[in-house]
Amino acid sequence: MKDVVTVDHLRVEFATDDGPVVGVQDISFTIAPGETLCVVGESGSGKSVTALSLMRLVEFGGGTITHGTLNFMRADGSMLDVTAASPQVMGEVRGNEIGMIFQEPMTALNPVFTIERQLTDGLMLHKGLTQEAASARALDLLESVRIPEPERRLKQYPHELSGGMRQRVVIAMAMACEPKLLIADEPTTALDVTIQAEILALVNRLKRENGMAVLFITHDLSVVAQMADRVVVMY
Repeated sequence: MKDVVTVDHLRVEFATDDGPVVGVQDISFTIAPGETLCVVGESGSGKSVTALSLMRLVEFGGGTITHGTLNFMRADGSMLDVTAASPQVMGEVRGNEIGMIFQEPMTALNPVFTIERQLTDGLMLHKGLTQEAASARALDLLESVRIPEPERRLKQYPHELSGGMRQRVVIAMAMACEPKLLIADEPTTALDVTIQAEILALVNRLKRENGMAVLFITHDLSVVAQMADRVVVMY
């Protein structure tokens, strides 16, 4: 079976006034369907930069992929060279075939839109759902991540939710379109131990049901022990 992701000797640089700075140098790994690859390493080792490179979001932060290959197997079975893909193609892939749980939920959510709007926009765009169908799916997603009173939460704005609830909304958004690859960047940092266990179990269940590949970034070795099929250590 083909790997969902193949990264080979990836190098990412950031432009500064003093010249280019290397964010990631010479990292290689693969992730198979239904596999969880945990990435561990100290702060500043380039874990998040690697994750953002897979979605080509690193460019929006001033980064450039200067070397290496980054291939992703799309839903139709074709291989996409992410480093050479057009902005239009990446727009089709992001949030649809590759989902990402961002580390900081307050910056991942738009403060001026309701939770319902932020969940339904992607579903209508990528899955062609009607507003009614997308709203029903959004309600199911909030229930799946164990948000209390989900009907009321849909009408609320991010600032009206606790940090833990916001993080669960971000997880629901990442999983909304049942992606081929889920990138989880420290997804349970803001959650208490009970909710953390539920979220990890949810990720594992969706991985089994959908054959989803998971790239899981964490500092918590107990999470690694629970989640990882393989581990990559970055220095």
